[in-house]
Amino acid sequence: MKNIMRWLSQPPVDGPASTVLLRLMAGSVFFWEGILKFVYVNQGVGRFTKLGMPFPIFTADFVGGLEIVGGLLVMAGLLTRWIAIPFIIEMMVAMLSTKISLYLGTSPLPLPPAPPKIGAWAVLHEIRSEYAQIMVVTYLLINGPGKRSLDALLARLRATHASAFIGRTALPGLVSRTSEVGASS
Repeated sequence: MKNIMRWLSQPPVDGPASTVLLRLMAGSVFFWEGILKFVYVNQGVGRFTKLGMPFPIFTADFVGGLEIVGGLLVMAGLLTRWIAIPFIIEMMVAMLSTKISLYLGTSPLPLPPAPPKIGAWAVLHEIRSEYAQIMVVTYLLINGPGKRSLDALLARLRATHASAFIGRTALPGLVSRTSEVGASS
């Protein structure tokens, strides 16, 4: 468990600086979709009610809040691995709760405006956004937020503070022990 916590809280931050583009893409989509859940009933409570989600008001507000806060975290590159996990779960739930019924032609949501309206091709067409989101967030989970992130800044600060601490504490003791060993020889 300790290793998992360390893996989540200390992601690699030496990845390409261009990872910021992936974070901005995924984070901004989560962010504005979260806002839409509060602004438009048909995107939030109405949608969750039609899908038969339990406690649709709470669920829509929770998911909307998660997307707003999490989207900001992803864009900033802060707690990247921590927020990637609930986003992956959310995208899987979104795909399963909306696309299976679309495949079967029993969706309570409006069908796509143009063919294909039901079946595998309709699902593949309609799943494109969720698929892109889950792939980008999975990439960030595995590879970390990149060099230009708050996680990277915090890692640099921790390393600076750790080396300063070691310099203040370990080296003087090491120096005095080394001189004692040299004097006793």
